[in-house]
Amino acid sequence: MAPVTDDLTALAPLLRECFLRASYDTDSLLGLLGTDAHRALTRGEPVPVRRASVDGGRLGTLVRLLLLVDDCAESEVRAALDPVPLERAVAAGLLERDGDRVRAALDVRPMDAGTGTRWMISDLDGGMRARTTEPDHVLGVGHASLSLLSATPTAPVGSVLDIGTGCGVQAVRATDYARQVTATDVNARALALTSAGCALNDVDVELRRGPWFDPVAGREFDQIVANPPFVVGGSGVDHTYRDSGLTLDGASELMIGRAPQHLTPGGTAAMLASWVHVQGQDWRERVSSWLPDHGVEAWVVQRDVADPALYVGTWMRDGGLDPRDRTVAGQAEAWLDTFAAERVEGVGFGFVYLRRTDESTGLLAEDLRHGFDDPLGAEALDYLHRIAWLREHDLMDSRFTLAPATALERVSLPSAPEPGWREVVARVHRGDGPRWQHEVDDLAVSLLSGLCAEGLPLGELVSLLAFAHELPEAELTVRAVELIDGLVRHGLVRPAGPGS
Repeated sequence: MAPVTDDLTALAPLLRECFLRASYDTDSLLGLLGTDAHRALTRGEPVPVRRASVDGGRLGTLVRLLLLVDDCAESEVRAALDPVPLERAVAAGLLERDGDRVRAALDVRPMDAGTGTRWMISDLDGGMRARTTEPDHVLGVGHASLSLLSATPTAPVGSVLDIGTGCGVQAVRATDYARQVTATDVNARALALTSAGCALNDVDVELRRGPWFDPVAGREFDQIVANPPFVVGGSGVDHTYRDSGLTLDGASELMIGRAPQHLTPGGTAAMLASWVHVQGQDWRERVSSWLPDHGVEAWVVQRDVADPALYVGTWMRDGGLDPRDRTVAGQAEAWLDTFAAERVEGVGFGFVYLRRTDESTGLLAEDLRHGFDDPLGAEALDYLHRIAWLREHDLMDSRFTLAPATALERVSLPSAPEPGWREVVARVHRGDGPRWQHEVDDLAVSLLSGLCAEGLPLGELVSLLAFAHELPEAELTVRAVELIDGLVRHGLVRPAGPGS
């Protein structure tokens, strides 16, 4: 990889002008390529994209140059880059020359996280042209980055800290909703590309170099976002964007344990994390042990769990290694030996949300592995708000209503050999957000119906139901509290009246 110099940041305003003139943006890109070729681009299939961009003028040239990493004619590149001088682009490390042909040396692509086109600069990933992944490789906007973008709350705040900024995608997005953004990384190359990316997008971000929270010691922020090097493995560092140098899930432990110290009162954190599933240990207890005893509310969402073999193979391929290659088989053996010695049965992955409070620490950790479309960011703030409400209120004295997106579903199967149907399950499910589901029985359905129909406090409804069904009120109270607590937490039931 060519070194990244300050010339790239200095060149960024001209590059921005070039992109605006050529309409190198997300909408125009889709318009030029069409749906099929655009999908081929995301799959790393260059031929359909190349065919679609042939008559695309300046935009077509930029697509072949920057997205397909094609060797392009010098004259064609000069015309497409105007007003950027080709010689400056080469000197800044953006492009490289080979005789009268020019190709990209960096990945520069448009993206839209909901507030219009931004351009992100990163190292080429080998998806279109084979290349070695260097130790200081700067990752582009991949699946993990996009997941965190959609899972991060974007309510207006004063200050945001982005730990392990990489190409700067989280920091650039944060400038849309924060007055001041600080980004850190241990990798000097990452900060250089982030600096250029911020200049390209005409946003101001404070950049600091160093590991973890060291560059911001003693400072507090309204919000922290982090896509840290969370790969679970040994203590080596082959690639700074993924390897922490800490054994197993030590990176996640460090981030979760130290983040609350850098939040303002009421401040929140949203981060990606991994944790090991150890034989005989509940993963929730492991994550819980990383939190301080006081001053934080936590919601941990497990989105996936991989078995050790799948996990090792996936990350070896990510680092440019073929698990089938006998010359690198020893690395896989050592990795799996580490897992076996620590009795690791799987590796969980997901999101961690924290809020600084003045209460004793509370943790809710749960699986959320089913698919859903709505972004999790706004839901996270609501979830933490609902947790706080549950802490502060007595359910039996409170009134509730069903959320508009809550539906009752009854599933029946044929009752053969007799004619008709036999109900096998009833559930209430949420039609928006994370689309949670809760199985319910007829008594629970009656209780939920009464929430809206009667408008009574939960305690009075329980008394009425207990009398009507000739059940012990104490027993029904326990069941009702457990049901309503879960449904409020998941947004299917809402508090009604003052204080809700």
